[in-house]
Amino acid sequence: MEIDLTKIGMFKGQQYETIITTANMDGSLNAAPIGILCRGNNEVMCRIFKGSHTLENIIEQKEFTVNITQNPELFTWSLLDNLEADDFNENKSIKDVDCYFKCEVKNIKEAVKQSDPIKKKGEANVIKADVTELIINKPVKAYNRAFSYVIECLANFSIIDIVDDEKRKYYLDSFKEAYRVVKKVGSKKDKEAMDKIKSKLNEKGYDI
Repeated sequence: MEIDLTKIGMFKGQQYETIITTANMDGSLNAAPIGILCRGNNEVMCRIFKGSHTLENIIEQKEFTVNITQNPELFTWSLLDNLEADDFNENKSIKDVDCYFKCEVKNIKEAVKQSDPIKKKGEANVIKADVTELIINKPVKAYNRAFSYVIECLANFSIIDIVDDEKRKYYLDSFKEAYRVVKKVGSKKDKEAMDKIKSKLNEKGYDI
């Protein structure tokens, strides 16, 4: 079957929030929330910081599973702790997720990104992979956090003129960070929306 990530709402050049599962050396399974950049209908890329079990497993095994879900608890548990053994299927996917796809690594290289807000430069690896299997359990659209940033910025914009100075500064600082993230991971429409908000803030006299 031809693999087409657009079937789950993933489009080239945009980044999506996923949970990657890999196998540890002792045979147990590991889950970690990681952003995945879509590079085409059947290609993805991710950037993972050194020291994580996920990166070590991917380097060792040259494969991983990407789980697509809208369940906030799965993201929370996989970051703050780890999922329980019975949360996984035998094929390394997470039980009851909307969709998952299998990946085979094509290339791994160290990544140095001077514009990155993370202080430790060069402490990450970029992984490019082919999608070899796509399993859709139910209709789903991969989550891109840019849209949430747009909504949050609009909510803050609606009251920015009536809050105190401290809160206003917080909103403006938050917008700057949101603008950076949306420009990095968002769709064309997300980016246009943020540009519009920025323009309106400038019209109000706020220096963004």
